Amino acid sequence: MHQSITDSIICEEMMIPSDTAGIELFVRRKRRSDLTRFSADRTVLFVAGSTYPASASFDLRLDGISWMDRLAHGGNDVYLVDVRGYGRSTLPPEMEAPATDNPPIVRTPVAVRDVASAAAFIRSRRDLETINLIGWSWGTTLMSRYASENAAHVGKLVLIAPQWLRTSPSAADTGGPLGAYRIVERTAASNRWLSGVPDDKKNAILPPAWFDTWAEATFASTGVGRDKLRAPNGTVQDSRDYWAAGKPLYDPALLTMPVLIVHAEWDRDCPMDMAQTVFGKLSAAPYRRWVEIGEGTHSVFMEKNRWQVFDAVDDFLADRPAS
Repeated sequence: MHQSITDSIICEEMMIPSDTAGIELFVRRKRRSDLTRFSADRTVLFVAGSTYPASASFDLRLDGISWMDRLAHGGNDVYLVDVRGYGRSTLPPEMEAPATDNPPIVRTPVAVRDVASAAAFIRSRRDLETINLIGWSWGTTLMSRYASENAAHVGKLVLIAPQWLRTSPSAADTGGPLGAYRIVERTAASNRWLSGVPDDKKNAILPPAWFDTWAEATFASTGVGRDKLRAPNGTVQDSRDYWAAGKPLYDPALLTMPVLIVHAEWDRDCPMDMAQTVFGKLSAAPYRRWVEIGEGTHSVFMEKNRWQVFDAVDDFLADRPAS
């Protein structure tokens, strides 16, 4: 375990066991140095989407502060986990072989088990019954599936750009046969990120220096050069077999905790109709909330309007409805 203190924030980094021999999960935790009481309603776990790791997304310092920092400064005990095959977690052995040697790996049920391992670790070390979950993109599927199966252990659920049934191919799917993983190049990442954004807004939405900061954090230590990374193809196969085939991987009607959906205007990966459908199916949630953010993309929490995401989530986590 590695621990450091910066600007009154304590950061711990650790590897925890998964449910698979030889596979460990990278977990980062941040909290204020004066925080001595740890409560369920102030404990948060992040998980990211299907291409990039949580560790290079939610704890990306832009203008000096990351989303993890923001939540920690607010008095929360904040964790993120990289699921296997992503970021600093163990790469499955299939990722060390040629991609064509194996079928797509790290499919949704496997990644949900990694979320379960991280959530159980957090609850156990602080003796908590519940924690709050924040998922982004594919991470919304992981968190929703986990929450539907473990409702007694989830306080609140935040879904940033939720996945749902689609009639168009996933942006991560370039077609053709799928191997165990795919190679993602830095040069293509910016174009995909800003797809659908008017040309005269692109530099304002995502300042080039911010993109470079993200790219350095994401591509710097991937083992395949500074400008490429390997991403497991399980999510692409899931998109073909489930989301594009009319078969959801989770049931929003089974989510019995408060749910917040955050969506951005120019999200081409998970268009508005997906989020609207999920919102309409949250029939068992005690209450549900929708926040739509103008001038933002699929990665809105790393763009100029990220403060609107932070504020919306702060308000939701702090909300105490009258009983």
